[in-house]
Amino acid sequence: MTRQFLSFVVVGGVAAVVNVVSRVAFSLTMPYEIALIPAYLCGMVTAFILNRAFVFKMTEDDMFSQAPRFALVNLVALAQVWVVGVGLVRLVFPAMGFAWHAETIAHAVGVASPVVTSYYAHKHFSFAPG
Repeated sequence: MTRQFLSFVVVGGVAAVVNVVSRVAFSLTMPYEIALIPAYLCGMVTAFILNRAFVFKMTEDDMFSQAPRFALVNLVALAQVWVVGVGLVRLVFPAMGFAWHAETIAHAVGVASPVVTSYYAHKHFSFAPG
């Protein structure tokens, strides 16, 4: 593993905590399936700021050209997070009889699921030189 990838994982961990904690808060006023979306946006903004500052800081493009590319990569990742998170909590966990913090665990697994593909997409697309 490269130092850059490890930095990406650490930054992603911070963004994942923001994502999961905000989803718990959003779930107080909306269904789980809906709360995943604004929570993902909170984590995505956190990830963009931290990745730009600490992981992909050698890039020459300005943030206004990087942000749309970053958002596009994360739109694809959001679909994966949603499918994994909802699939686990609505299908897999009930079939296993698993109920202990099912939404939080499913959400955390979903958030972690695109880490490798997201790293390469951000390295070669979001933060690649224009």
